[in-house]
Amino acid sequence: MAPKYKLTYFNVRGRAELARLIFAAAGVEFEDARVDGAQWAAIKETAPMGQLPLLEVDGKTMCQSTAIFRYAAKETGLSGKPGWEEAQADMLVCGMEDLFIKLVTAHFEKDEAKKEELKKELVTFVPQFFGNYEKLCGPDGFFVGSSLTYADLAFFAGTHNILKERADALENFPKLAKVIENVKDNKGVAAYIAERPDTAV
Repeated sequence: MAPKYKLTYFNVRGRAELARLIFAAAGVEFEDARVDGAQWAAIKETAPMGQLPLLEVDGKTMCQSTAIFRYAAKETGLSGKPGWEEAQADMLVCGMEDLFIKLVTAHFEKDEAKKEELKKELVTFVPQFFGNYEKLCGPDGFFVGSSLTYADLAFFAGTHNILKERADALENFPKLAKVIENVKDNKGVAAYIAERPDTAV
């Protein structure tokens, strides 16, 4: 009998979107529970570490986004082959955190002067980041091996806002552009994206 998955997070992409994409890409059914502040307050004390996201698997609960990503990827066959490939995928997913933090910090900065400074830093940081990932990507647009892994999904999720603002952001990074196309070509991902809420982050 297939496991029952329930992913709980706020109604944003944030730190849960990669898990959603993993399940979608693998064609694995899961409950996408999106809570508001009041609903979260009501269940916070039951969370293992008092934070979201949460993944429930047949009644057992785990937290910490990276742990959830790795578990979901392994369970769905999207973690890469055991050993070196799996380690490479983990490395690339962990590396996306650097980009995530910079983007989120700039997005939520309330001081306008500081916000502009952070945006200027991104102008330099993003191309350098893309350059590193371009070197690590295979010629067919897969980061690990010759098929889709959660590393590809992580890049897709992590660059959403950049590509939404600048459609040509990957113009000088053809392998990364191919990663995006490969992810979009996945039927499960395409179906999920067509129905997911449009959120700022």
